[in-house]
Amino acid sequence: MMTEPIASHDFISHLNTLKQERFSGQLLLKSPVEQEWIVYLFLGRILCASGGNHTVRRWYRALKLHCPQVDIQQLKLSAVLSNASNSSDNCWECHLLNAGIEKQQITREQAGKTIAAIVSEVMFDITQAMHVTYQSKTDNIALPQLALLDPGQLLSEVQQVWQLWQKAKVADLSPNKAAVINQPEQLQEQVSPAVYQNLTKLLDGQRTLRDLSVVMNRDAKDVVCSLLPYIQAGLVELIDIPDLAPPVAPAAPATPPSTPSGKGPLIACIDDSPLVCQSMEQILTANGYRFFAVQDSLRAIAGLLSRKPDLIFLDLVMPNTNGYEICSQLRKVSAFRITPIIILTGNDGIIDRVRAKIVGASDFLSKPVDAETVLSVTSKHLNSNSLVEDL
Repeated sequence: MMTEPIASHDFISHLNTLKQERFSGQLLLKSPVEQEWIVYLFLGRILCASGGNHTVRRWYRALKLHCPQVDIQQLKLSAVLSNASNSSDNCWECHLLNAGIEKQQITREQAGKTIAAIVSEVMFDITQAMHVTYQSKTDNIALPQLALLDPGQLLSEVQQVWQLWQKAKVADLSPNKAAVINQPEQLQEQVSPAVYQNLTKLLDGQRTLRDLSVVMNRDAKDVVCSLLPYIQAGLVELIDIPDLAPPVAPAAPATPPSTPSGKGPLIACIDDSPLVCQSMEQILTANGYRFFAVQDSLRAIAGLLSRKPDLIFLDLVMPNTNGYEICSQLRKVSAFRITPIIILTGNDGIIDRVRAKIVGASDFLSKPVDAETVLSVTSKHLNSNSLVEDL
């Protein structure tokens, strides 16, 4: 396990080592700005990759490029992931593609190309992050083997693309950002009416630069380069936008899921990061608490209602919503009126603390978490909550 940041070329060396060792399992990676990815390997070959800020957008782009005949709205899963949803092998992209093959909606070759496109984007984002930390997790991967990509060949191709971005002097611009017109009047004065009309349609702040590259049938680097003069002049701004809703809808169980074994207080952790959830589980279960994690923020409230935990750890920043919104909704539910809710965040600022208090958060905990602090905060609020219930 690596705990210090490493440069991208060291990560490449590590992947090559895992190839030689015929490693099967996962690589859990994290960037300095808390982006996280998972690379799935089988016998040293890459099965798939997931994570980052725009998992769903990436999926739709790859599907549109390599499976153009597919009705994207019909290629969804329900019960297929009911067993995989609690598994470390829950890479929904692979399961969706496999379902498409079984239904004869796509070919195995198309599925392989789709996975290769997804993995290439993930590897580019890891490269652009410059420094990452990673953890190797040996596991018996049970994903459909739709592609077995050679790490060396794939990373060589990604490095070539990265060098082109560097040569074009756009390496510091993320293709995952969206472009929006910042100074419409000044822009209109500098371009023809036809160009301006086209730009207003494309630069609506709803699509990332990568999304635009698919719409325009151009390489993402070329899209960035074409917008660079406007960006440098302050006429166009690059902004962060959220991911789309996931195309996976696990089937709801007929009865509420049973709570974990044990007799201690039940603690929930709502966080899209598998690393954070694993760390919290190790800390809390080792000290007599029961624990469950919810990584899909869209299903957080349903999961909490079915189990009614005694205390909730809630991540502030998640792909489809944020901790403020979930906390505010929970406080409107009578079952969670006094339940301690601890906000988890990597940005412990006064504004965040004030806003957290406004929506009803009980406390604030900075990432990365450590065992002593987690246990202290847990004990403090569980004891305090017991006093409130007794009154």
